[in-house]
Amino acid sequence: MTFDIEKVLSELTTNEKISLIAAEDFWHTTPIKRLDIPSVRVSDGPNGIRGTKFFNSVPSAAFPNGTALASTFDKELLKEVGARMADEAIQKNAGVILGPTINIQRGPLGGRGFESFSEVPYLSGIAASCIVNGIQSRGVAATLKHFVCNDLEDQRMSSNSIVTCRALREIYLEPFKLAVKYSDPQCIMTSYNKVNGVHCSNSKNLLIDILRDEWKWGGMVMSDWFGTYSVDSIKNGLDIEFPGPSKWRSLDLLKSNLDSKAGITISNIDDCVRHVLKLVHYVSENSKKTQIKDHGPETTLNNTEHMSKHLRKVASESIVLLKNVDDILPLKKESSVVVIGPNAKAKSYSGGGSASLQPYYVITPYEGICEKIGRNVEYTAGCDSRKTLSGLIEAMVVDPCQPAEGDNIGIIAQYFMDPANQRSADVEPFDTHRVTQSYVTLFDYTHPNIDPIMPFFYIHFEGFFTPEEDGEYIFGVQVFGTALFYIDDKLEIDNKTHQTKGSFCFGAGTREETCEKYLVKGHQYRIRIEYGSGPTSSVAADFGYGGIQVGFAKKLNADEEIARAVQLAKTNDNVILCIGLNGEWESEGYDRENMSLPKNNDRLISAVLTANPNTIVVNQSGMPVELPWVDQCKALLQCWYGGNELGNAIADVLYGDVVPSGKLSISWPYMCHDNPAFLNFKTESGRVLYGEDIYVGYRFYEKVRRQVAFPFGHGLSYTTFRFDDLIVSIDETLDLLETSLNVTNTGDTIAGKEVIQVYVSHNESTIGRPIKELKGFQKVFLKPNETKKVTMKLSLKDSISYFDEEKQLWCATEGIYQILVGSSSKDIKLTERFDVNKTSYWKGL
Repeated sequence: MTFDIEKVLSELTTNEKISLIAAEDFWHTTPIKRLDIPSVRVSDGPNGIRGTKFFNSVPSAAFPNGTALASTFDKELLKEVGARMADEAIQKNAGVILGPTINIQRGPLGGRGFESFSEVPYLSGIAASCIVNGIQSRGVAATLKHFVCNDLEDQRMSSNSIVTCRALREIYLEPFKLAVKYSDPQCIMTSYNKVNGVHCSNSKNLLIDILRDEWKWGGMVMSDWFGTYSVDSIKNGLDIEFPGPSKWRSLDLLKSNLDSKAGITISNIDDCVRHVLKLVHYVSENSKKTQIKDHGPETTLNNTEHMSKHLRKVASESIVLLKNVDDILPLKKESSVVVIGPNAKAKSYSGGGSASLQPYYVITPYEGICEKIGRNVEYTAGCDSRKTLSGLIEAMVVDPCQPAEGDNIGIIAQYFMDPANQRSADVEPFDTHRVTQSYVTLFDYTHPNIDPIMPFFYIHFEGFFTPEEDGEYIFGVQVFGTALFYIDDKLEIDNKTHQTKGSFCFGAGTREETCEKYLVKGHQYRIRIEYGSGPTSSVAADFGYGGIQVGFAKKLNADEEIARAVQLAKTNDNVILCIGLNGEWESEGYDRENMSLPKNNDRLISAVLTANPNTIVVNQSGMPVELPWVDQCKALLQCWYGGNELGNAIADVLYGDVVPSGKLSISWPYMCHDNPAFLNFKTESGRVLYGEDIYVGYRFYEKVRRQVAFPFGHGLSYTTFRFDDLIVSIDETLDLLETSLNVTNTGDTIAGKEVIQVYVSHNESTIGRPIKELKGFQKVFLKPNETKKVTMKLSLKDSISYFDEEKQLWCATEGIYQILVGSSSKDIKLTERFDVNKTSYWKGL
């Protein structure tokens, strides 16, 4: 479709204009059929493309999480990631991807820290621009989020981020500025929180003064879901409210506002409409090659084998080798090995919340290791790593007379308008699904029978569970809504009569309620759940139609489990110990309470390391965890949430088929109280104080000379590298800072990749500045004994400037600067000075 935006604008009625600046439903903009303006579908998210459904969604490719992607430090690979995400979006007929997420990790406890890239603004901005360029190379629009300072989940819709103007510019806005400069994303999503007293979705300073006037950006600004708080957002730069039906932009409300001249003008609405039409035009024009259809069907990618190879490569290149004492890695396939740990057979492919999806498949670490060496190996969990109970529905069957496979896996869900105690037995359900996952999300479930304003409905879940062992079992139910849980028609869990608010469903639901019951191996138990939708809850927030999670676990004896793990460790050459977090510990809706590993993980690790010093610890988490046993450990891999191919990628690195080349995208403190935001990482009296100012991450640790377990940018290889012959030149007129050096693989037998990191220092500054700041990086592949010249051309003003709060301008100060080149923020190999002859001020990009 081609159209002149101003011409189309002139042909729209006021009612049609109002309809365009609010979404039609959860995932679509509003069409104007009279003028052939189609609807545009948007879809989560940063780690893969879910489509239009949380519940009963179409399977998708699960990419490694944000901190994993940034740890590749590979610009070309990240661009390819974006292109593959767009391919998935096209299969879902989605013209807009709601990602990437580029908020800054102020501290290690942020619930969505795993979604974002880094504590470092430069790495975050460049990683984002690469992914956006990849997405938009396919004709799909990308969305930077969350604009801005959405760096913790605690009271996220009301929390007021109190931040200095300088820190806001240099740290929190900088990734967005760089992504706008180098990729021109079509969309930006506002955050839920306030910044300095004003909600971001209603901030003229952020959305008009900075985004529009200063950065000259012309894309569309959307709200986060349910993140619009006033009608005034229309005149303050928020182009469209999501989701629909609208709360703040209904026809009656805005017509009344216009008629009474209460603050909104038709000119304000026109400005929003222009940006919505620009996005519609972008998606429509590109539909010639994308074949995206308005409200088209959602399908899976046909060439999943090709996608799998790509996902395996990305996941393996993100893995960071933190320690390798005595070169015990890579392992030999013929050595005896035992796999221990709760994450070994867990499908920890992603963090939780809107980043999660229904994956095509997930290769667990245990499966990847067994496939790699061509045999099954002994395994024991050693301890429990769960936060709440899950997995019950996956272990159930629909028909007790059929085997547990294919269409018989799961539980049947029948939908009714009345609760079980108020409907007769002959009432037919108005909808039926087979559910195959224990986390049932109903935020965006719709049906003609359901009133979207008062969405009361009820679900009867029923299926059959057969335990594989005798013993005491724990069952759990957490709900956004209400739930009664029955085993063989006996009520075992009541999460309806008395409810306690918890963290479930983005913080909208209850805590988990549990029961214990002795079950007999091979006996078939009938599981029944009577569920009421979100509005039936006594504690729920206004956040969609509801959700439920049901789970189970066999009750374990911690001492017996650890003793068994120790015995197995002693009788094998090596141990692969898989520990870490999962999508319940790290999730949208709440922050982690501490940096510790769950429950008995540390006890297990220390015991196994004592029993077998040749133990390789494999940690999975999106953000740092405390490692009290790290000095005892010879080999440590940080493997993040690796998506579909996480198990194969881990095995590839463990056995040397892939030489590790990942570098930490975040600093790794020893203890939680070491991190710069420790005293200020919570919302108190409605506000969170950004007391660390510009000293985030390694900037803080270096300034106060505080040691960390592993520094930003750290990552080992199976070979070694040397840096030589650094040359630096600048051209102030051309805004050019150029560095070149020679990099050599000094190993004789192993090819590998190294990341050259360029930092800039201005320690003579009269204003407080970090010891150094990352301003460039490049990943290079080198054969054994090969040398390559690596040249990087950087923006001089971006590399040396700070934000002058008095002048409200960027300042590039005259003086002596240093270039520091290394393989991490701590391991600096080469330095060289350069001089800037004149102080200058500037604004914009």
